[in-house]
Amino acid sequence: MFFVVSKIFWVLAQPVTAVFLVLGLGLVLTALGRRRLGFGLSLLGTLALGVAGFTTLGAAMIGPLEARFERPANMPPSVGAIVMLGGGTNSRISAARGVSELNAAGDRFTETLRLAQLYPRARIVITGGFGMLGEEGEPEAATAARFFEGLGIAPDRLVLEDRARNTAENADFTAALLGDVDGPIVLVTSAFHMPRSVGLFRKAGLVVVPWPTDYRSASTEGLVLDLVNPVDNVSTLTSAIKEWIGLAVYHWSGRIDALFPEP
Repeated sequence: MFFVVSKIFWVLAQPVTAVFLVLGLGLVLTALGRRRLGFGLSLLGTLALGVAGFTTLGAAMIGPLEARFERPANMPPSVGAIVMLGGGTNSRISAARGVSELNAAGDRFTETLRLAQLYPRARIVITGGFGMLGEEGEPEAATAARFFEGLGIAPDRLVLEDRARNTAENADFTAALLGDVDGPIVLVTSAFHMPRSVGLFRKAGLVVVPWPTDYRSASTEGLVLDLVNPVDNVSTLTSAIKEWIGLAVYHWSGRIDALFPEP
């Protein structure tokens, strides 16, 4: 139930949908003769879209998330397992074309590959099933297996977990799957996603070495105009809002112990 409710909520709450609903309501009210209220809502929606697309609000909001956890200053001498969280591929295209089509979070794959080459004895745990309601294609673990095997990683090093639908299930299913590990467990995911991920893995009983990647900001941006990258700005803001809401909801529901997990 939590999974279904969370996905439906986000469909309605994500910035593009929210702005569309506000603008649509403004037009309806105007057509019904409530012109002042309709105009106000339309103006609000337009201003919100402008701020989202033509300022660095998204980068300013995502910066603290990305700065929360850093990679260790010194590389571990050995690693028992490398855990990569799903979310870095397009499932539908990958399955249809028989490829591993990476999305904006594809750095999770390339960084995991680099770590796998640095630590040739480490197991590589790929956790990710279908993360969207009604998603078509293949579990992300299957796409990942094709990616890593195609780039020379031995199949017997891969541990595939293909049932997880969200980060909480990533942590729980991985903990059940791993068992005893001889050496540190390195966790690879997007930098903005790391605080919630670490909190969930701690709750599942796994102590991990955070290995953030897929940065969306320099963590130094203030709130200024940015007229060049409206699509990227909206995307970054969407990711930031989703992650801050996720932290609040997961803490409120007892899935993580701290509102903003720290190193």
